[in-house]
Amino acid sequence: MLSKTGREICKVVSFGTFIAFLFVSLGMVCSPGPNMIYLISRTISQGRRAGVISLLGVILGFVIYMIATMLGLSALFITVPFVYESVKWVGAVYLLWLAWNAVKPGATSILKPDTLSIEPPKKLFLMGLMTNLLNPKIAILYVSLLPQFVDPARGSVLLQSAALGLTQIVVSFTINLLIVLVASRVAVWFGTRPTWLRVQRWLMASVLTGLAASLAFDRR
Repeated sequence: MLSKTGREICKVVSFGTFIAFLFVSLGMVCSPGPNMIYLISRTISQGRRAGVISLLGVILGFVIYMIATMLGLSALFITVPFVYESVKWVGAVYLLWLAWNAVKPGATSILKPDTLSIEPPKKLFLMGLMTNLLNPKIAILYVSLLPQFVDPARGSVLLQSAALGLTQIVVSFTINLLIVLVASRVAVWFGTRPTWLRVQRWLMASVLTGLAASLAFDRR
């Protein structure tokens, strides 16, 4: 049964569109990337409270992207193809760089506790915000995918964009909060199993490489 929020959203967008976008949002947040890496590393190093504060910064980044999309940022990609192509290839190269850093000689898993400097709440929030704003996967997928689910025939494009954006933000917050809450326990489990740490590194590298390839060969 849909929650009250879900029912309200379905008044703006169709039920089919809502479910489809829900799964797309779930796929986006579950794929390893800079946001996940930062939240896990920060939580393991400084604790859950630091992870939650960092997550709030990440969520503000999503809100900024949602507002930018509502204001027509995706239209810029359509009218100026060079901008879209530039961002797309920069994003693909960045994801490949992350994949290489996961498996290069001497690399460590994001689930292996590392020493990070202890930061105050304000800096944690800003670091979470900047990690998301500078995340090419989110920048490209968010502003290019969301408009594809908007149907002008159903009425206000602004309201539809807001409803879909809210859906993505709720999904991202829920999944990332779960990641923050279990990060320490998962790290302890992996810490006693070095073979699984290596498997996790190669699995993450494979996913990031796949995302880079998909992004590089994507057509607008």
